[in-house]
Amino acid sequence: MDHVAISPDDVVPLSPVAPGVVGLRILIVNVFAVGDHSGWTLIDGGLYGSAGRIRRWAEEHFGDTAPSAIVLTHAHFDHVGALEALLDEWRVPVMVHADERPYVTGRRAYPAPDPSVGGGLMARLAALYPREPIDLGSRVQALPPDGSIPTMPGWRWIHTPGHTAGHVSLFRQDDRTLIVGDAFCTTRQESFLAVATQKPELHGPPAYFTTDWDAARDSVRQLAALEPAFIAPGHGQAIAGPAVTRELRDLATRFDELARPAQGRYVEKPVRG
Repeated sequence: MDHVAISPDDVVPLSPVAPGVVGLRILIVNVFAVGDHSGWTLIDGGLYGSAGRIRRWAEEHFGDTAPSAIVLTHAHFDHVGALEALLDEWRVPVMVHADERPYVTGRRAYPAPDPSVGGGLMARLAALYPREPIDLGSRVQALPPDGSIPTMPGWRWIHTPGHTAGHVSLFRQDDRTLIVGDAFCTTRQESFLAVATQKPELHGPPAYFTTDWDAARDSVRQLAALEPAFIAPGHGQAIAGPAVTRELRDLATRFDELARPAQGRYVEKPVRG
């Protein structure tokens, strides 16, 4: 797997990424919050054990006000790990794509991760990563089918499957800000060294958990067509600037060459749904 180079000039802080958008890195993964005078929404739930850090970070930006909702890009362990602890304090809904609901209502485990995709230590350890569902019960709500996000005016969700069946990315047209989840990364997530150093590079989704590579390619092409100016990824550094649109278009055009693994159980036999 290769990459698209990102200029250091295009890297931006996680806080703020764009107007009203702030982020927090928790070891290997990012969470984001979108807020204005009317309230705020948490995007994803980080790693297990990080609830206290997320609450303190949220208080720095929004005081002691709970979010209006939590929106999940998807429900892999590193995006939902702190949710149950956060929901003990925050009595708020958790919104997901309808295809992702089984993984947060205790009904279905994810397909097994695939260490055979290669790329580094993070991939080789993938068999150890949790894939069982969590059960958030009645807190879970499906995102509206019209693409709106009730607590995020001006934003819409976009179904971007491939990494998971119900993966979504979030887009604000006014300034072309994209919260991408794991549809693609700005680090080589398969490599422990790359994750540790956070060298900015455009890569496809984390390969060891991606189960439909044709859908993943189509999702990246769909996002590239939006011509985002600000990109907030689930893994890697946030980026912004005039070169971002061109770099993402290059990844989309050359996805099979740059992102699709040469081997792996889901490369030729995808799991859908």
